[in-house]
Amino acid sequence: MKKTLLALVCFASFCHASVQAQTADFDPRTWKKEVHGKATQVLVLGSPHLSAYGEKLNRAHLSGLLDRLAQYKPDIITIEALSGEQCEFVRVNAVTHPDVFKDYCWDPTPAQNAIGIGLQEALVEIESTLKSWRQHPETAPSAVQRRRLVAVFLAANDRASALVQWLRLDVNERKALDGIAESNLKFLNRESPKSNENYEVAAVLAARLGLERVYATDDHTADDITDRAGPKFGDALQAMWSQINIPEKKESLVLEAKLDSAQDLLNLYRFYNNPAKVRAFIAADFGGGLKNATPELYGRQYVAWWETRNLRMVANIRSAFGNHPGAKVLSVVGSSHKPYFDAYLEMMHEVQLVNSAKLLK
Repeated sequence: MKKTLLALVCFASFCHASVQAQTADFDPRTWKKEVHGKATQVLVLGSPHLSAYGEKLNRAHLSGLLDRLAQYKPDIITIEALSGEQCEFVRVNAVTHPDVFKDYCWDPTPAQNAIGIGLQEALVEIESTLKSWRQHPETAPSAVQRRRLVAVFLAANDRASALVQWLRLDVNERKALDGIAESNLKFLNRESPKSNENYEVAAVLAARLGLERVYATDDHTADDITDRAGPKFGDALQAMWSQINIPEKKESLVLEAKLDSAQDLLNLYRFYNNPAKVRAFIAADFGGGLKNATPELYGRQYVAWWETRNLRMVANIRSAFGNHPGAKVLSVVGSSHKPYFDAYLEMMHEVQLVNSAKLLK
């Protein structure tokens, strides 16, 4: 019996050593110097969710931030929003993904009916239109063509890209024509007092730089993890969060209370892109989840959801620049995602991270 146990222990030790050797032999980062051509640069901008500030936020005060981001000159901009395809997926699968469509999507049916096409047709038309424009850069798209693309992006449930096209129109050409319904004008003209970094930062920057679209890369299919966690999961998280008391939290509240100038907004973004500040939040939130001692290990289930969601989001970002090796990519995302995005993207063979804190100095 002792010999058998010893053999098992030795075998287990051998397996452990073998696994260590195998993982040590492969590190995607070691191939970065072997990549042919320019590295793909990725800058992850950690953002507060601007919708939380309501009318307190003056969009004109984002000018300082936009000026800094424009200096980076990204070729591709990704945002924390669900794509039209995922919105359709969660709508059709509402039983297994309850409330996701209601919470994170909008109904594109009116926009689709206005031009007589569905989601798949809209996606195909977007690709064919943008391909044609790339092949003929000497011919600028007409106002009619841009308005049509606004309408098609709306039909594809891609409002941020529709806004990019709208902003690229001359002001006197921003009209409810060529499939754009009057009901869309409130959104396109940003008449709501509630701001959103996907629109006020990413879409505005894309239009300013002459880009044709942004890429929605959020993912909420991982929400089935929290849905399966049980009825007490939410209360357990609230109890966990109520215990978070770190100096950085108080510091963020002071900054968020004063948004009276472009400098104030820039200072806020500097805070949310300061590695030490963000790490403190992560340690308290997700680090606290790992140590949370409920019998059901709710904290660890919470972290499992968060890691899964971030992995899928980063995969979507990787796909967005997959056909553009050597591009400069800007990813605008909630600040709690940033450390995870940086860590996962840094593991990729051809990616070179750009320091957002340095850009915002």
